[in-house]
Amino acid sequence: MSEPRRAGGDGKPGPGRTANIFDVARLAGVSHQTVSRVINDLPNVRPSTRARVEQAIAQLQYSPSPAARALVTRRTRSIGLVTPGISDYGPTSIAMHFNFAARAARYNVETVSAPSEDPKAIRAVVDGLLRQRVDAIVLVVVDIAVLELVRSLDLRIPVVAAASAPRRSPMIVSIDQYRGARTAVRHLVELGHTRILHVAGPRTALDAVERVRGWRDELAGHRLEIPEPLFGDWSAASGHRLGSGLDIEPGVAVFVGNDHMTIGLLSALRERGLQVPRDVSVVGFDDVPEAGYLFPPLTTIRQDFATLGEIIMQKVLIAVEEPDTLTEDIPLPTRLVVRQSTRAVDD
Repeated sequence: MSEPRRAGGDGKPGPGRTANIFDVARLAGVSHQTVSRVINDLPNVRPSTRARVEQAIAQLQYSPSPAARALVTRRTRSIGLVTPGISDYGPTSIAMHFNFAARAARYNVETVSAPSEDPKAIRAVVDGLLRQRVDAIVLVVVDIAVLELVRSLDLRIPVVAAASAPRRSPMIVSIDQYRGARTAVRHLVELGHTRILHVAGPRTALDAVERVRGWRDELAGHRLEIPEPLFGDWSAASGHRLGSGLDIEPGVAVFVGNDHMTIGLLSALRERGLQVPRDVSVVGFDDVPEAGYLFPPLTTIRQDFATLGEIIMQKVLIAVEEPDTLTEDIPLPTRLVVRQSTRAVDD
């Protein structure tokens, strides 16, 4: 039997295939997320765009799958959000922006915190949310063991994870920690630094693992020495402790795994009589709101948590309406923000 033909230039599906949400999006000239917003009668869609989508729906005689439509009719319009029991900037920002996106889509969010490294505790929280009949579950995952739990879940409702996973999945969304780390190190290499140390986050933290991997690979690409990374716990206190013992020599630079550890490291360097960037260039990661007001203002890697929150919500809606059309998302890019904590070696 021959395969049904793909949609033609008019956006219609080939013979023998019913239209899906991507056919509607192609014919209307919009994203599938916009089609989802129209189907669910959500705000923030221009009237002209809504009209184009509705015309495409009518032309293609599109309707969500019967299973998905049945699920829609049983919706409680609530989503369970499982967050790690920590106050770190990244997970907190993801949770906040997901809440904003869910509210814009007229969903309530039931938020529960659990120990970030305890899969059994996470599973108990998930079971509790299932008893509340939520429409989907979103997890902000920071630990390797918890990610393995998430991959093993087989629930009757969609489960979406925000996690820095090197192995992609249609139900995992992320920001590209690996390329962000490479960008940070490349900036230091371009300034002439040949010895670049790394103060990393916890060994079992997904973000830390990806940033260490990016740091190593960028150094290897330039054939530079790869010293042993030093592991902290994301806190300013651990940055201060590690900064107090760093082997600082002329021309050295430090890539720090997050901005809060960088705050502690900068304090430790000042106490040692070292000036940034005269004696050592420093790059952080996250671009916390305070980063531009440190002394000196911090060069760092910015993450787009607002867009990530929106993508998580869009993923939930697609998983409910068109689960067979789910695809892997490319991790969101980061951006280097250059301030005054780095300078060229010859300056």
